[in-house]
Amino acid sequence: MKPESKQNLSQAAIETLAIIAYKQPITKVEIDEIRGVRSDRAINTLLERGLIKESGRLETTGRPILYCTTDEFLKYFGFKNINELPELIELNLENEEE
Repeated sequence: MKPESKQNLSQAAIETLAIIAYKQPITKVEIDEIRGVRSDRAINTLLERGLIKESGRLETTGRPILYCTTDEFLKYFGFKNINELPELIELNLENEEE
């Protein structure tokens, strides 16, 4: 029997989870490109905690795994459905510099 982990999510896991929540379904390569670093450990942590799941495979070379959030994710953050996520504000750094 494995004891239930009560530790908070790491910054990397939170970043990865946010990317998956807003861009789902998404591949690991796409997550890595957005974050700029590898996300293997964060993805494994999120899978272990049941916050994300494999939702199929992309129909392309290599057939990469697609990830999406779970009902556990919704419960963890107190959402009834995925549409309750706060609106994503994308920063456009080029416009800020002008």
